[in-house]
Amino acid sequence: MVGADVDPSLTARMERDSSMVQIFLIGIGAGVASALLFASIFSGVLISVVLFYLAPLPIMIAGLGWSHWAGLMAALVASTGISMTFNTNSYPFLMFLLGIGIPSWWLCYLAMLARPVATPAGNTLEWYPIGRLVIWAAILSALVIVGVLLSLGTSEDDIRNTLRRGFETILRRRDTQVELPGLTDFNSRFDALIAVALPAAAVSATLLNLISFWLAARIVSLSGRLRRPWPELSAMTFPKMTPNLLAVTTFCVLLTGLVGIISSVFAASLVTAYCVLGFAVLHAITRGRTYRRLMLAGAYVAALLWPALLLIALLGIADTAFDIRSRFGRKRGPPTLRT
Repeated sequence: MVGADVDPSLTARMERDSSMVQIFLIGIGAGVASALLFASIFSGVLISVVLFYLAPLPIMIAGLGWSHWAGLMAALVASTGISMTFNTNSYPFLMFLLGIGIPSWWLCYLAMLARPVATPAGNTLEWYPIGRLVIWAAILSALVIVGVLLSLGTSEDDIRNTLRRGFETILRRRDTQVELPGLTDFNSRFDALIAVALPAAAVSATLLNLISFWLAARIVSLSGRLRRPWPELSAMTFPKMTPNLLAVTTFCVLLTGLVGIISSVFAASLVTAYCVLGFAVLHAITRGRTYRRLMLAGAYVAALLWPALLLIALLGIADTAFDIRSRFGRKRGPPTLRT
């Protein structure tokens, strides 16, 4: 009947159903996009390497822009598509789901958590701290690397023998009987190669996780769909137990066997997280300086070298212990008006 009142409950239900359909469709589309990016690595084209590393991006965009349910749907769709395309068993499904899908979904889920907090200005929302997200990204990256290692074997000897065969295949090129220069004493250099390769893999995985998450958040923020306000990255802090966790993993690196290998992966991921904190400290303490942009640019360029990266991580650790940002803020004093 024209002019009749519409039942509010019916309207709310229709809006809810429409929202669920949208989340479902967005999840499917993001999952397909993520699977295509992941599968591009098999094309052999050089740019496919970059596309492969962007595989988490559609899942994160869906999770941050719509809901974590859309992100979870995208992770499941991408994992299923890859499994159906490349194999009939469950290994490709689990590899993508546990290595890319679930970590991407979990970071989005945490990022959108909020709780009401009473303030003098009224009730407001306290969002999940950005520093905790960085630590989660580091831990998830380490878990993925450890999972890959354990798939190679359940003991140190099994893992080393499998990696040895892989490195020999790549470096010695036995199929052509041509040895690369400097590899004649491969066995004596293998331990050093493993000691560098595994932490480097953990560092790369952590950085890629963080870069993908930052890029997804930026895209969603520019589209106007990011519900939480953009955080002040230079003010991030880590949980109080993080230094203890870093100290324990660093100590365990000195141990022999599988424990030492796994500890080196976690320690490298946590050091990478402290590098991010170190850059946050640099951004904070250089605020208002005349040559701020030049100093920051120099720090980012220097970070391409391992010694400089470790120094920046030490700056993050020092800030945790001595609160460097607050000390610089008090020394600088409150801002003054220019006349």
